[in-house]
Amino acid sequence: MSPTSPKAFPVSWDQFHRDCRALAWRLAAAGPFEAIVCITRGGLVPAAIVARELDVRLIESVCIASYHDYKNQGELQVLKDIAPAIKALGDGTGKGVLVIDDLTDTGKTAKIVRDMLPSAHFAAVYAKPAGRPIIDTFVTEVSQDTWIYFPWDMGLAYQAPIREGSAG
Repeated sequence: MSPTSPKAFPVSWDQFHRDCRALAWRLAAAGPFEAIVCITRGGLVPAAIVARELDVRLIESVCIASYHDYKNQGELQVLKDIAPAIKALGDGTGKGVLVIDDLTDTGKTAKIVRDMLPSAHFAAVYAKPAGRPIIDTFVTEVSQDTWIYFPWDMGLAYQAPIREGSAG
């Protein structure tokens, strides 16, 4: 799905913060967690909010590039692996580790990390149907053909009414 999709879901900073806190509420019952691994770059902000809410201090990142031009998802590339000390948790399976991303779209990125930490708990703020099966906890589901505009990708601009965008 690309930014030219007729289904746009713009998310403000306030809304994203509320959704991340809602995710933390849901995760509180699934823990406790020894560490958080955020999938970068999208998982950085929700990981910070959830880490604060759940009082988790050990935070790691795994860097995977999938959108190389902000329009099309390309070949996945692991740019930075998870630290061996984090991978060793839970007898090397990731039990007790929380993996966080902003969105699960196709589930391909989460699948790579799931292979690294098979027993970790996976969470995303938003989920699309194709990626939902690999995620344990999420807050909001959107249709597969919806493009989410995250607050760090936007400036203030006019949004055309839904009806206006679908006329034709």
